[in-house]
Amino acid sequence: QFRNRRWNCPTTHSPAIFGKIVNRGCRETAFVFAITSAGVTHAVARSCSEGSIESCTCDYRRRGPGGPDWHWGGCSDNVEFGRVFSREFVDSSERGRDLRYLTNLHNNEAGRMIVSTEMHQECKCHGMSSSCTVRTCWMRLPSFRTVGDFLKDRFDGASRVVYANKGSNRASHRADPRHLEPENPAHKPPSTMDLVYFEKSPNFCSTTVKTGTLGTSGRTCNSSSPGLDGCELLCCGRGFKTRSEAVTERCHCTFHWCCHVS
Repeated sequence: QFRNRRWNCPTTHSPAIFGKIVNRGCRETAFVFAITSAGVTHAVARSCSEGSIESCTCDYRRRGPGGPDWHWGGCSDNVEFGRVFSREFVDSSERGRDLRYLTNLHNNEAGRMIVSTEMHQECKCHGMSSSCTVRTCWMRLPSFRTVGDFLKDRFDGASRVVYANKGSNRASHRADPRHLEPENPAHKPPSTMDLVYFEKSPNFCSTTVKTGTLGTSGRTCNSSSPGLDGCELLCCGRGFKTRSEAVTERCHCTFHWCCHVS
């Protein structure tokens, strides 16, 4: 999803797999927190329905009204258990009551909400010779690629926020994630599924140890593209080298032989 951008979501082999970006408060940080929280939710919820976790099962509470030719059944993915587990596991690493704490918790919850709201109904047909006279339906998680696509859209429209100074009870106010408001008063407050950030992103053009950015030198760019993957933007105006190479690929061909008998 980010392979053609200056920040291409690089990972490391260190304990902080996403590097120093997690210590910042930019929109890239927001995406990392949201996708991580969503990943835990998705993996645990799916594992419950697959029987891989002893402490949870399918979600049998999800029951709709049904219809004349279908009924609820099967094994719905247990997204509620996944959300609770993710909240306890992922959110527990957050400390303090400052703006960073509030934005990280907000983005964690946004990732979980995307997984939950994008669940969809799947059905299996029953009947003689696949006549589908009756269907059994259940709720299924979206693919994780779908979750990532939704979060990428939220990344592009992320809201820059500030700490809202409201209420007289300072202790309860500081612990309440809802007290984030847009930096620009003309903008609407972020929803629970919007990503939020509080500082400007680095330009990601050059290697910087302090911020942990790797720079874009050596990356492949598209010389004919005016977009983010184009050489002008990806190379940050430093210029670029073009290289042509011949590539031999194995084709998927089918040969038909025919004989004529006289």
